[in-house]
Amino acid sequence: MIRETVRKTHRAKRPRLLSGLRKLAVVASAGLLASAGLVAFSGTAEAVGTLGNAAAQSGRYFGTAVASSHLGESQYVSTLDQQFGSVTPENEMKWDATESNRGQFNFGSADQIVSHARAQGMSVRGHTLVWYSQLPGWVSGLGASDLRSAMNNHITQLMTHYRGQIYAWDVVNEAFQDGNSGARRSSPFQDRLGDGYIEEAFRTARSVDPNAKLCYNDYNIDGINAKSNAVYNMVRDFTSRGVPIDCVGFQGHFNPQSPVPSDFQSNLQRFADLGVDVQITELDIEGSGSAQADNYRRVVSACMAVSRCTGITVWGVTDKYSWRSSGTPLLFDGNYQPKQAYQAVLTALGGSGSDPGDPDPGTGACSVSYAETQRWGDRFNGQVTVTAGSSAISNWTVTVTVHYPQKISATWNGSPTWDSSGNVMTMRPNGNGQLGAGASTSFGFTVMANGNWSAPTLGSCTVS
Repeated sequence: MIRETVRKTHRAKRPRLLSGLRKLAVVASAGLLASAGLVAFSGTAEAVGTLGNAAAQSGRYFGTAVASSHLGESQYVSTLDQQFGSVTPENEMKWDATESNRGQFNFGSADQIVSHARAQGMSVRGHTLVWYSQLPGWVSGLGASDLRSAMNNHITQLMTHYRGQIYAWDVVNEAFQDGNSGARRSSPFQDRLGDGYIEEAFRTARSVDPNAKLCYNDYNIDGINAKSNAVYNMVRDFTSRGVPIDCVGFQGHFNPQSPVPSDFQSNLQRFADLGVDVQITELDIEGSGSAQADNYRRVVSACMAVSRCTGITVWGVTDKYSWRSSGTPLLFDGNYQPKQAYQAVLTALGGSGSDPGDPDPGTGACSVSYAETQRWGDRFNGQVTVTAGSSAISNWTVTVTVHYPQKISATWNGSPTWDSSGNVMTMRPNGNGQLGAGASTSFGFTVMANGNWSAPTLGSCTVS
């Protein structure tokens, strides 16, 4: 289990314009088309060579936690925009960040994340409205009556500010103790308002934004145990009495000492059978190589097997900024290179490319990754890396789609052709296209942004 003393060391907990089929799928899964003001664009389906695109095929989202402080880093932003279809603010919507003084609200950092996400066509999960941690000192000093008023006002102000922009809110976070008792956690809310505060928070949230999904979120409830049973009993009670709860979030913080439980899928299913959606909300798995990849595959496969598992969020873009950075728990390493776990997740989602966890991805299989390498003035440089699978390949082809009004102005290390729109480039080797098993090559290009800094969309790597 993720012990409480470890779990709480982090302060920093917490997608390119979606077109065609991907956008429609994300909007359908989130129920956002009207409430979030998103517009479905016509066009053909994008290749499913990224996490967000692959998840959208089944009407799910694949998201990540985002810190506003990293949005000025080009590689962070390009990886975020290319790969993910949903974001969750790490800290920027928590109580200490939004209402450090009673009645004085600051939404600046959270607005930055939400604005970026919406500009890229991403859905947003709100995290979190009521939580015992990261509370400003004034909250803990309130008596019962004032605390009830403050809690309901905090919910009302945050949800009103973002009404129509948030797909789902973690209304109450981590309200149950670890261990075998299944008891409620001591907190100002529990201690002064009693068990009823959770129901009250959900009812207040529904009154403010009737279109947002309302979720309960917790950790160490991934398998069937005393804590998950207590949450299950609460959700069953709520659904039987009409308390407005739409979803349950399973955080998914795993490590070699606390692996993915064997009953993970059946646990998700029993909650879904209560009539609520289930989501994996803070996934990170310490480890490396094939063992880490296999654990990620197990989690994603379990979600894919439960029809009401509507999405997955990993808790960060890169190991470099993870709250568990020493355990290298994410899909991209500190240099933004995709790890074996990345390909395992992509394959489990139904995306294109070979699975590095598969001992034989097949003769001629190859995969691609993208990184923005430079940004200046009105343009940026991108680099695409082509990697052979477990067998050598003799040739390869990759398509790169830029987003209007962008245009590619220069290329290198490849032989390009363009479609009639000038927006879709097909790149082939400009000489010998042979790559040995596991070997890589790369090509680059300059994009004139013309005001649109979205990362290009990669098609899957094909061989001939």
